[in-house]
Amino acid sequence: MEHIKDKPKNTKKDFNPKDAIIVFSSFTAVCLAVLLIFVVYDILTIQSFLSFEKPLGMAMIVVIASIGLLLFGMILASFLPSKYIDDTNKSYQNYSLMVIFFFMFLGALFEEILFRGITQNLLFIFIENQWIAIVITTLLFVGIHTQYFKNPIMLINIAIPSLVFGWVYFETNNILVPLFVHFLMNFGITLIFKYGLISLRR
Repeated sequence: MEHIKDKPKNTKKDFNPKDAIIVFSSFTAVCLAVLLIFVVYDILTIQSFLSFEKPLGMAMIVVIASIGLLLFGMILASFLPSKYIDDTNKSYQNYSLMVIFFFMFLGALFEEILFRGITQNLLFIFIENQWIAIVITTLLFVGIHTQYFKNPIMLINIAIPSLVFGWVYFETNNILVPLFVHFLMNFGITLIFKYGLISLRR
């Protein structure tokens, strides 16, 4: 019976981006199916979430918003002690660039389709006020990032980008714009930490 006592009590599984990629892929497929149903039943139109009316304007928004949010994340990380940064955010920087790329892209794809493509659109249909739809969607977006609840100051790092994602989506009516902004921000800040371009405060 002694060997049972010697078993380690910590059975918590370490975060693995490869597992997350599979999960994000599955959830994204479900969300895309839901969007397709909305289009088929005329709840949404393709033009309302995949418009290409102003391609140059969309490209400018992607560049400006991505750089702005990247700078925001860097400034926040520079002033926050490392104890306020979630452990998950630190661990996935150790993976290969390809794994990080797919993890970041599929994570952003799933979240943008769910929150901007489905949630924000439906809220706007019922409420008919863009900013109320954006704020409620942001609250829901913050709500799923439960890993940050132990360090509430990190919720700022979720809420501000979400407001930007919501705004650029309504500005462009193209889900690809917040998707690329979301991906470039996350991928950029991860690479900055991975290669030690800025260091966390102790």
